[in-house]
Amino acid sequence: MVHLDAPLEGAATECARCGKPTALCVCAGIEPIDNRIALLILQHPQEQDRELGTARLTTLHLKRATMKTGLSWPSLAKALGREVNPKRWAVLYLGAASAATLPKDRELTLIDGKGKPLPEQERALAEIDGIIVLDGSWSQAKTLWWRNPWVLKCRRLALNPKQPSRYGKLRREPRREGLSTLEAAALALARLGNQPEIESALGLSFTRLLSAYRSVHTQSK
Repeated sequence: MVHLDAPLEGAATECARCGKPTALCVCAGIEPIDNRIALLILQHPQEQDRELGTARLTTLHLKRATMKTGLSWPSLAKALGREVNPKRWAVLYLGAASAATLPKDRELTLIDGKGKPLPEQERALAEIDGIIVLDGSWSQAKTLWWRNPWVLKCRRLALNPKQPSRYGKLRREPRREGLSTLEAAALALARLGNQPEIESALGLSFTRLLSAYRSVHTQSK
């Protein structure tokens, strides 16, 4: 019997574009969307879930997306490769804010250092030029947070999604509001940039990936 988290046979054969084993490649036909809000994904070097990881697949969908793998960078500008104002960027928050402390009618909330919602949310959200997503397990993401103190210069964006992650039982999240990198980026970019097509396109690819994963591992049993 092959468990759901066991690697695929022949996994050395992978797509050069998305990095997935060819049996799980869903990137054919993806056309990058001109996203209004930029995206930076910082991936922990030990995040090696090639089968269910979604960082590279996310960037394929977007024209304004940067992905870097490592533990630390001197600044946001160094990570991006261009000068930006960190106060106009938001990092998806990993701290104490929870669904119980966030406005129930909001999926995106900017919070202060104590996890409390900032005033004038609509105005503050409209000032965001880009978002930062930390990719890896919960502990790996926290390592990235502490190894890059410049994130404290950025806004903190808490997510309170209406639906749980589509991972379901395939990959456990430490919190109900926990999402895959793809789902979190799709939600934030779609809402901040008023581009629902981003959420639709990324959601479709994620559904196809999960379907392919379940199909391949079921056949391998």
